[in-house]
Amino acid sequence: MSLANLHLSTTHLRRVLALDAISGAGAAVLHLAFAGSLATWFGLSEGLITAAGWVLLAYVALSTVLARQVVPSRGPLMVLIIGNVVWGVGCLAIAWGGDSSVTALGQAYLTVLAVAVLALADLEFLGWRAPAMRLAV
Repeated sequence: MSLANLHLSTTHLRRVLALDAISGAGAAVLHLAFAGSLATWFGLSEGLITAAGWVLLAYVALSTVLARQVVPSRGPLMVLIIGNVVWGVGCLAIAWGGDSSVTALGQAYLTVLAVAVLALADLEFLGWRAPAMRLAV
């Protein structure tokens, strides 16, 4: 089997999108409800954590809409994939970019978050490439 032929079925893609929505909702609630505590523990600004929570809610709305579609629309799906990649790279940049205020716990949290988000982006991309998806615009 060639990696060029690797893809997810529409059913599996919808499950990945649902997982993405659920995990994003959990992270949004965590960021919005405990921004002050997280800021202290992670060495990040409370404003950044709160803003991330609100952005996550918008992201959850899009991933939920896509997960509920029989065949997720390719354009919005690619927006979601790009958003995941940007979010993952951003987490790594904040964690390891030389800002001395980020604590070791903050680096660990951001790194785990980046790995999870980039893995979801990869799975969603495999679904985006699927031959059956070529019909949905």
